[in-house]
Amino acid sequence: MARENGRKVIASNKKARHDYTILKTYEAGIVLVGTEVKSLREGRVSLVDAFAQERDGEIMLYGLHIAEYGYGTWTNHAPRRTRKLLLHRVEIARILEKLRDGGITLVPLSMYFANGWAKVELGLARGKRSYDKRQTLAERDANREIARELGRRLKGRTPAR
Repeated sequence: MARENGRKVIASNKKARHDYTILKTYEAGIVLVGTEVKSLREGRVSLVDAFAQERDGEIMLYGLHIAEYGYGTWTNHAPRRTRKLLLHRVEIARILEKLRDGGITLVPLSMYFANGWAKVELGLARGKRSYDKRQTLAERDANREIARELGRRLKGRTPAR
């Protein structure tokens, strides 16, 4: 089978971008077993409750749900097992330094295949307060309305005032 080229998104964590302010993003590989890869290729993954933490000097991913592979046998994997993330030592040191400052967490933002390899996009994030969330929603709605009005004017449906 030929190796895939490009980037194919499997899952994204929209709630993370709503609940957190993303300060910096990192791309990490992930250690998987065979049936997990097959399940990922079917798109059967959920990032909803996932988070990353340090354990023994390495970054581990907790709470990631990869559904069992339908055609798997006794070799099938546990859906919510802890998975090791593959990062350079320098990146791990930088991430751990930021995490020790406090108030910052490491959340997975998306999962994708990059040139055939499973990757996770991690974000160093700070939690938003409820008024920050409302402000973000208001800005998004205002930008959407501006784009809509601009589209109408370009199409000539609404005269300029």
